[in-house]
Amino acid sequence: MSKFDSTRLSLRTFKLDIDRMRRGWYSDKYFTNTVEVLTELASQGYTLTGTATANPAVNAAQLAVGDIEVEMQWFTRRKPLSVVAGVDKALAMLQTCTGYFDDSGEWVSTFHNLQVEAVEDGEIVMYDGDVSKVKPVLRVRGRYRDFAMLETPTLGALTRGTRIATNVYNVLSAAKGKSVLFFPARFDAHELQAADGYAYHIAVQAYNQHKGLQNASHVSTNEQGDWWGGAGGGTVAHAAIACFLGDTTATMMAFAEHLPVDTPRIALVDFENDCCGTTRKVMKSMFLKSADLIRNGKLEEAKKYTLFGVRPDTGGNMRDVSVEMLGDQRLDNGVNPRLVLNLREAIDTAWLEWDIPEEDKPLAREWCNQVKIIVTGGFTPEKIQSFEAMHVPVDIYGVGSALLSNCSDHGTGNDFTSDIVKVKIGGEWIPLAKIGRSASDNPNLLPFERLSD
Repeated sequence: MSKFDSTRLSLRTFKLDIDRMRRGWYSDKYFTNTVEVLTELASQGYTLTGTATANPAVNAAQLAVGDIEVEMQWFTRRKPLSVVAGVDKALAMLQTCTGYFDDSGEWVSTFHNLQVEAVEDGEIVMYDGDVSKVKPVLRVRGRYRDFAMLETPTLGALTRGTRIATNVYNVLSAAKGKSVLFFPARFDAHELQAADGYAYHIAVQAYNQHKGLQNASHVSTNEQGDWWGGAGGGTVAHAAIACFLGDTTATMMAFAEHLPVDTPRIALVDFENDCCGTTRKVMKSMFLKSADLIRNGKLEEAKKYTLFGVRPDTGGNMRDVSVEMLGDQRLDNGVNPRLVLNLREAIDTAWLEWDIPEEDKPLAREWCNQVKIIVTGGFTPEKIQSFEAMHVPVDIYGVGSALLSNCSDHGTGNDFTSDIVKVKIGGEWIPLAKIGRSASDNPNLLPFERLSD
């Protein structure tokens, strides 16, 4: 479920390896060891006598440890906030893998015996550094050995999803609401694309809701849109230009002719390290073709030659020919403010160099002015903030590996943790947690029953 449609994802969305998950294949070994011990103690009828040292007020006389019921909470400690994602996947694991194998090897589900509460994906959780005031995103009460092995994979689902959603939210904040393209597919295993793309989409919706915007989600692969109905977008790669022997204009004309009109035409303009020169060549060729089609009444075909934007992707070891080195060479390399400023001027004035009829000039000027600049190549929240502070005329940011990175806050700020914070003794729920931890509350926790098949 997300905060934006109140509909939880279905079980089939996640394609879980249910049989091996039930057997602890994805669990840290100490959890499978714990389940094995508790199961054996239950079969022997073992009871604990004496006092629980973690809480001297608890009298544990005759406690059947093997069947102990606990309250566990899942939480994160990223400051100042986290955009939560991965909740439905964690719930899918609990729903399908809570239980045990009986003596005949048959699976016995006990999920119906759990009390489960969870927030919705897209919930924003604040944290000020006080671990006694965490905001749980998932809370479960039930017999511990039935779901103990799920701690590892549920934490992983929440950590990964929330890390990416929060990173995207922070990048959107740095970009002051400008669109951010999700470009990290090439930096991680393909099996993660669907969950990562969903987390990105959740973050875009969270930011839109917070700021009153309506930005669309833009992913680069179809798999990244699988969980929410999105589809990959993009036009050309450097490899495509190489197939045209480095001729970016020929590449764009071919793609414009053959791709569906609803595919935005975005020219990658750094192949020859002359972003402004390449841009002007592409623009002239596409406009003249468009204008000719319009004159001949072929209005729909003319739309194919509308240039949506240009994308400089200059490598960090390169300095574009339009950028005069004025100081530290590192500041002149890659996609930098001066390059973008030069590019905007080249785009807006390109029509002045075209030999076109006087009556076509207003159309040409408007055609040029609507061309957007999409920047890629090493963009982080900090780099985006610096561009925005200088009012660099960027329209869209494409961000890759920075959206996968761990946050800098003591190295573990993205990580989720789960703790047992209460135990059930004599029908009463008694606080019991390791020192420094305690049961916490979150008013946004909602009762959970089950996901649809």
